[in-house]
Amino acid sequence: MTQDTASQNSAASTAPAPRRIGSLSVSPLGLGAMPSSMGGNVKPSHEQAIATVHAALDAGITLIDTADIYAPSWDTMGHNEKIVAEALSSWSGDASQISIATKGGITRSEGEVWGRDGSAAYLRSALEKSLEALGRDSVDLYYWHRPDRSIRYAEGVEALAALKQEGLIREIGVSNANVEELDVAREVLGEGGLAAVQNEFSPRFHHTSHGELTYCGEHGIAFVPWSPLGGTGGGSKAVGEKFPQVARVAEARGVSPQQVVLAWELSLGEHVIPIPGASRPESITDSAQAMTLELSASELEDLATILG
Repeated sequence: MTQDTASQNSAASTAPAPRRIGSLSVSPLGLGAMPSSMGGNVKPSHEQAIATVHAALDAGITLIDTADIYAPSWDTMGHNEKIVAEALSSWSGDASQISIATKGGITRSEGEVWGRDGSAAYLRSALEKSLEALGRDSVDLYYWHRPDRSIRYAEGVEALAALKQEGLIREIGVSNANVEELDVAREVLGEGGLAAVQNEFSPRFHHTSHGELTYCGEHGIAFVPWSPLGGTGGGSKAVGEKFPQVARVAEARGVSPQQVVLAWELSLGEHVIPIPGASRPESITDSAQAMTLELSASELEDLATILG
């Protein structure tokens, strides 16, 4: 066996097992691309934003999460999607193996007036604009971003089903949804039709989303935590300070608190796929190491107290 072959075999043996989002096979962690366009963090340069996506891909992450509203201003919607598209086209690896998720259903208009529109006409228009920004004929995973309370929940899901029927969406997801809404989505789409649920979940925020995480595990649906480290407003940086359980494990292992949090979330079920946000290559490179961080039973028992 040559040294190169031995190295390849070693890398393969330590590579994290993929997880499923419907028909998609993805890495256990995804990249939340939002911080390159909006959020509570310092915004990166265009070059740094591209480098951050490249760093995620180089680290073995194969799921990139974006949305049409991730933009510096109301009149630049699609900003983040365009960054993701440029990063994929300029990456040296095989981009055909990367899954892209985007979202629609939140509106932004002049004066930064935000709203929601889950109508079939709006979701179709939003998806078409997203496909243009991404430079694609179809998207791997498309989420209804937030419920529109002016319509029946089933109407928005039915609109996504129609778009999938046309081949514009490969897999359907819903975001910021409760258990009752998930029941409706499953009823509309049929068994296996709802591929993913993306809700906020972190050590800081879990009281209203742990039920959905459990529900998804029971029904074979991927649960995709957004802001899994606590958000761009400082929560992710301070997670070790705010949660002594995390700090203890991080210190004992000689790893970052962020790695510990992500590894703990991954342990909550094979259907859990956190998407930590990042605007610096160093951040996502560190987070990606959580995919191979195996926590002990005693460590997991300690971290479980986060949930109360």
